[in-house]
Amino acid sequence: MTLDYLIIGAGPAGLQLAALLERDGRDYLVLEAGPAPGTFFATYPRHRTLISINKVWTGSEDPEFNLRADWNSLLSDDPSLLFKHYSRRYFPPADDFVRYLADFAGRLALKVRYDTRVSRIAFHDGVFVAGDLTARRVVVATGVSRLYVPPIPGAELAERYDTVSVNPDDFTNQRVLIIGKGNSAFETADALVGTAAVIHVAGPHSVKLAWQTHYVGHLRAVNNNFLDTYQLKSQNAVLDGTVERIERRADGGLSIDFRYARTVEKLRRLEYDRIILATGFRFDASIFDDSARPALVIDDRFPAQTSAFESVNVPGLYFAGTLTQQRDFKKATNGFIHGFRYGVRALHRILGVRHHDTPWPSTVVDAAPDAIADAIIARVNRTSALWQQFGVLADVVLADGTYLEEVPVAFLRDGGLGDVPLAFVTTLEYGPDHDTVDPFDITVPRIAENDAAAAHDASYLHPVVRVYRGAAVVAEHHLAENLENDWDLPEVHQQPLSSFIKEVLADAG
Repeated sequence: MTLDYLIIGAGPAGLQLAALLERDGRDYLVLEAGPAPGTFFATYPRHRTLISINKVWTGSEDPEFNLRADWNSLLSDDPSLLFKHYSRRYFPPADDFVRYLADFAGRLALKVRYDTRVSRIAFHDGVFVAGDLTARRVVVATGVSRLYVPPIPGAELAERYDTVSVNPDDFTNQRVLIIGKGNSAFETADALVGTAAVIHVAGPHSVKLAWQTHYVGHLRAVNNNFLDTYQLKSQNAVLDGTVERIERRADGGLSIDFRYARTVEKLRRLEYDRIILATGFRFDASIFDDSARPALVIDDRFPAQTSAFESVNVPGLYFAGTLTQQRDFKKATNGFIHGFRYGVRALHRILGVRHHDTPWPSTVVDAAPDAIADAIIARVNRTSALWQQFGVLADVVLADGTYLEEVPVAFLRDGGLGDVPLAFVTTLEYGPDHDTVDPFDITVPRIAENDAAAAHDASYLHPVVRVYRGAAVVAEHHLAENLENDWDLPEVHQQPLSSFIKEVLADAG
């Protein structure tokens, strides 16, 4: 018997898709290499504290709004399957999340086959073949499971983030180099500041701070204590440049040739007791036969995908979860649970539209300007999906009042919903240069909140309503910034939006 859907991986993305397919009575099976859900999180992060926030108290009783501050819960109709019931810590232990995933899979009776490692996926005669299973469609939700090893001569002499000791005492009085400038590198450095004699963190690019870029994959404040030790002269340093060679010394230590990025110095010889690679992860494409091998992009770290999260070269091969960050790489949140849970729900709806004659879920509002404006404002003040997937997911209101929630903007633009002669498309977005300014520098001017006339110059997160005719944007309206993110002031938000919609509908005839 041929399955409709074979899902590879029972991490949060695979379980999220399985829960939606199970709810709708679809034919699917999840294969998981490990003995339980969330095998990745049983090991990572190595120092066992998540950086996905778990803010239990928000002052609101609206479950949709509260998901804005809950970055770990998956989507279901069961309120007991919210992560707040598993931990109250703002940065929770990874082991609590592993326990949560096991309960999520068990209580929803998801169809998962554990201890089943997929060694080969092929495509023959219109179906995918994986061992003794065949499927019309495969959804890969394995995440980025293979450590990325940069092409540095001698890299094999370094230890790896995925296997290096996490006991700080093992580094007592040693000189340590950590290659990489992401959260895994600084997580490791922070763990060693109390025991290592010297720690250098090195990489060719500048350190990017998440609080400035608004990309949560950049360095988080919870991991940046090491920067304090560097700037306050504690024998630690951040090196900007490239490691060009690693060599073993006669005394058993390690030496590197290092080329600085910001000086005219020649190669500098630096010596260490230990070197750790913390250079990120990549997609493991080794399971694919040539007949089903997806094209790769971004230094071969991710599969290339269409706006429907489908392989660009293998029809029927889809991706879910962290792998879909290829669509918004280092810009939005498809690489993280609080973002991809909505991306997975969008994928589920795309599959329904494409393969089950199921239209995108919708409601109907009165097609009058005030009613459309009220519906948009009601949603932007509580939605978590548009809040988390800023600039990526949108609510779409058609001219006849049909209201569709959480449509990927690129999918709409590519004609995924068919011919759309006129649509009001609402996203939440930062200003175009939001990541170039220090938000704590009070000498940098910014527009006043609730200034409707200057709304288009807003740099902080705010609603943007664009008018689409087919794939073309023909008009655009910004709602003014608000300190509390309450975009519901009649004269500042509702009336200008209603006037904008009225003008567009009048021009449309």
